[in-house]
Amino acid sequence: MKQKILFIVNPISGGLNKTFFPSLIDRHLNLGIFDAEIIYTDYINHAKLLAKQALLNQFDIVVAVGGDGTINEIASVLESSGKTMGIIPCGSGNGLARTLKIPLNHVKAIEKINQFKTIKIDVGIIDGEKFINMAGMGFDAHISTHFANSKQRGFKNYIKSTLAELRSYKPQRYQIKTVEKTIEREAFMLSIANSSQYGNNAHIAPGASLTDNLLDICIIKPFPLSVFPILGFRMFSKTAHQSKYVEILKVKEATLVREKEGPIHIDGEPLIKGKNLNIEIKHLALNLIV
Repeated sequence: MKQKILFIVNPISGGLNKTFFPSLIDRHLNLGIFDAEIIYTDYINHAKLLAKQALLNQFDIVVAVGGDGTINEIASVLESSGKTMGIIPCGSGNGLARTLKIPLNHVKAIEKINQFKTIKIDVGIIDGEKFINMAGMGFDAHISTHFANSKQRGFKNYIKSTLAELRSYKPQRYQIKTVEKTIEREAFMLSIANSSQYGNNAHIAPGASLTDNLLDICIIKPFPLSVFPILGFRMFSKTAHQSKYVEILKVKEATLVREKEGPIHIDGEPLIKGKNLNIEIKHLALNLIV
């Protein structure tokens, strides 16, 4: 029997028009083994609703055609369901796809689906919200909020937003409580990494693994503006953990306490949350085509 596969397409992710996508499926998906349907999202969190409907309609595979935010919406529904997820990367950063070496070329990514090699990966949770690649607070959550409200997408515009906000952002104090200890730090931002990178091969946690049942809490301490290009170079050369401005804690669970409520991000998508945030991990909870 053919496997039922649903492609959920975010039409605006990465600033790329997706009207070409059905023709790609017709030409390159193995329709001898898959019975395919395609549907487009209309608003934020629509992919989550469509994934729930896919489970009710007995789809075997649901494929996210979009960026890390679209992947998050679908994966948060599919995890622990026993169903399988696929990815056609179409985002600004494509952090998870790059980590898993899923091709950014759409035809090659479809061919990977045809091969149907699967693995199981961990799923992170922060204050009840699931994340697959990266969550965070501080400057990167501030930028995610700013970027989400912008009509311009893509990596170049993300960099523009970052540089525009960098000078005015003020660090905060955080308390990090783990089973073993409690520490306090002033931080420019806290990144909670399930995979090693934000996207675009910028690795904040080079030792992070999607299958180790651990999250890497990356504390980026306040730094002089002159050091920013060096930190950027370290991320792209996978040496961020060697910087004196970066401290990494590996945990299964922890509580993060900050000065006040405010934005966090889950896989790049901003949310407003309170002062106290619990983080934990679900081990090998998501079936994924790689």
